[in-house]
Amino acid sequence: MDALTALLDGPRARGAFLLRSVLTPPWSLRIRDEAALAVAAVVRGEAHYVGDDGETVAAGPGDVMVIRGPDPYTVAEPPGTAPQIVIHPGQRCTTPDGADLAEVMHLGVRTWGTDPDGPTLILTGAYQAAGEVSQRLLGALPRVLVVPRADWDSPLVALLADEIAKDRPGQVAVLDRLLDLVLITALRTWLAKPSSGAPGWYRAQSDPIAGPALQLLHHNPEWPWTVAGLAAKVGVSRALLARRFTELVGEPPMAYLAGWRLALAADLLLEPDATLAAVARRVGYGSAFALSAAFKRVRGVSPQAHREQCSA
Repeated sequence: MDALTALLDGPRARGAFLLRSVLTPPWSLRIRDEAALAVAAVVRGEAHYVGDDGETVAAGPGDVMVIRGPDPYTVAEPPGTAPQIVIHPGQRCTTPDGADLAEVMHLGVRTWGTDPDGPTLILTGAYQAAGEVSQRLLGALPRVLVVPRADWDSPLVALLADEIAKDRPGQVAVLDRLLDLVLITALRTWLAKPSSGAPGWYRAQSDPIAGPALQLLHHNPEWPWTVAGLAAKVGVSRALLARRFTELVGEPPMAYLAGWRLALAADLLLEPDATLAAVARRVGYGSAFALSAAFKRVRGVSPQAHREQCSA
């Protein structure tokens, strides 16, 4: 498993919220849904992300925005427009003073907005629970990023636009997978750009020393690795591996491995039939107790509490 696959292996939409929004400017949506991650593809018109810190990012036709939650933000056109609609947890939609808008703005299957013929059309997908997207993925992303249409040649947005308003057997599963593909393709495109600010461990995969070491750790987290053993597999000295890995990745090899093991464990624990002992074996811990102790020390909650929080 290469570093990019490891990063993108987490997204798993499960009955994700998906909506086709048709709007006429000026419009402004205050997003308070607390979703872990949101994807917004602009089909026509324009949209601006406006953060509470004043950051403003524009997206036009064919562009895809990826927004990291759960903090609130505003999406508007033009960007200075005062919020007219508030999106709450559970995708409940109201006016700023609390009046329900669900019926007023309903325009058909997964379609919502102010005008059925509005010049702005946006496709939105939200990963509601943090457990659906690995924390390692979330930690690698800025608050908002835009992948311009010119940077990627993909039919996925057009396909999602075609499928989102359909109501067929199995449609939820189809849309979940399409949302995953849009997200993964957008992030792969963004990470490949030199200006993306991708994390050190992603950039290090092309290094002749740190890259092979990362692949070994990703492929075999259950192995009882030591720096010396890892260096022998890569074919360099222990000192050279430790220095090069730390310079490029930002932390020593064994510290990176510990974080990777716990990130894997956090995702594996959400699988329906996974036992703590089985997860411990898969990620390189000698016992369920050892994994539980490390998990609680680093993440502040027990594996069971992590499961309960993500299920809730």
